[in-house]
Amino acid sequence: MRRVACLALLFGALVTWADEPISDVEVWNEGVGYYDAGDVTNALRVLRPLMLSKTHGGRAAEVVAKLEHERGNREEAANAAQLALRANPTDPKANRNFTRATDRLLEEREQKRLEAILKGAQGKDPGALLKAATEDARRLFTDSGTYRTNAAPKAVVLADAYEKRARKLADAWVPVREVIAQSVTNEQQAATIIAQLDQAAAATKKAAKELGDLDGNAYASLSQVEHDFTRFLKLTILPPQAMDEDLIAQSNAWQDVEVFNTRPWQPEALDYTRAFRAKFPMWARAYEQQAQSDTNKPPFTAEAQAKVSALATELEKIQLECCEKNLPPEQEKAIAIINEIRELLPKDNSGQGQGQGQGQGQGQEQEPQSQDSQEDQESRESQSSQESQQENPEQEPEDTPVAEDGDGTEKEDPELEAILKKAQERNDEHEADKKARMRKAPLPPNERDW
Repeated sequence: MRRVACLALLFGALVTWADEPISDVEVWNEGVGYYDAGDVTNALRVLRPLMLSKTHGGRAAEVVAKLEHERGNREEAANAAQLALRANPTDPKANRNFTRATDRLLEEREQKRLEAILKGAQGKDPGALLKAATEDARRLFTDSGTYRTNAAPKAVVLADAYEKRARKLADAWVPVREVIAQSVTNEQQAATIIAQLDQAAAATKKAAKELGDLDGNAYASLSQVEHDFTRFLKLTILPPQAMDEDLIAQSNAWQDVEVFNTRPWQPEALDYTRAFRAKFPMWARAYEQQAQSDTNKPPFTAEAQAKVSALATELEKIQLECCEKNLPPEQEKAIAIINEIRELLPKDNSGQGQGQGQGQGQGQEQEPQSQDSQEDQESRESQSSQESQQENPEQEPEDTPVAEDGDGTEKEDPELEAILKKAQERNDEHEADKKARMRKAPLPPNERDW
């Protein structure tokens, strides 16, 4: 019994000793010991928690700021220097250290942000990025027209959302600027274009700030932003995409759709035709060179190129006449010419050119719906034939002549066997495709999958 009591007292003493907290002085001394030994990792590990201490926080923060600055971690150094300055606001040394830690910090943050944007844009088509940004600018311009007419709580929420969208638009200028800066060889011309891009980016940031502040000038600023994106899209767009935009604008002009952002549709269509004509010769030569080494690209013959050029010249003439007359003639003919040009342009089957799916043969232009319809028709014909045979079992199929060996045994025809095998493979592929489409097809509203 006495032994048990002694053990209990000893255990209680050990627990009390273990739970006793280490003083800030001991922590400081341990961190300084690591610092003097040149062990930066352990010095930071020990001194970082001490920065919030009332007695040693300022000193610990000063050492941490120095070590982080030497390691190149300017964000961590600035945070520690700020804590050291708060602990000793009148200390000249703390003021100098804080100034040194935060010097050029904003520039470094901006540089890292730009590097992250460029890294995210690597491997992506700059023209596609600009096209997507232009569409986003048009949607934002449309959506934000009346957000300030909402009740205050909802208007504030909308303002924050629109501001974020506008700031994302401002970031879209970064990869565009980088690509143009590298592609333009004339230094004077490059400087002019880059200056215009910088102005457009600044205007987009200005619109974002105005949206966040519920400024009445935000809508006018977004109008300019949309104009800037559209202008640079016309300057950089490739011929196939120019024809796509041309078709939309010309169709809207023919149907007399209301103008968008003060730009009439007929001059808009003419702009895309002129952009097409300016870029088409060089684009066609580049495509022809690529097609020689890439079997996925269908050929683009000289005859087809000449016909496209002639059609584009005729199209510009018609659209120019439509712009000059109050009752535009031949707008429907202009649409027909645009569609003919789009049909003549090569469809890139590699999946990288004009959005054509992979797996099609060279030069094929079958639409998926048409292909499905053809397969369904073949399936119905096959099913009908099978049902007909089942309904008339007495009707035997005609005999197929086969060769015989010298001993009178039948010998299969290799050509016929190959044909039958090919037909069976095609039927199996068709059934597999049909089952896949059935699996992907949505269930009717009155059916459930459970």
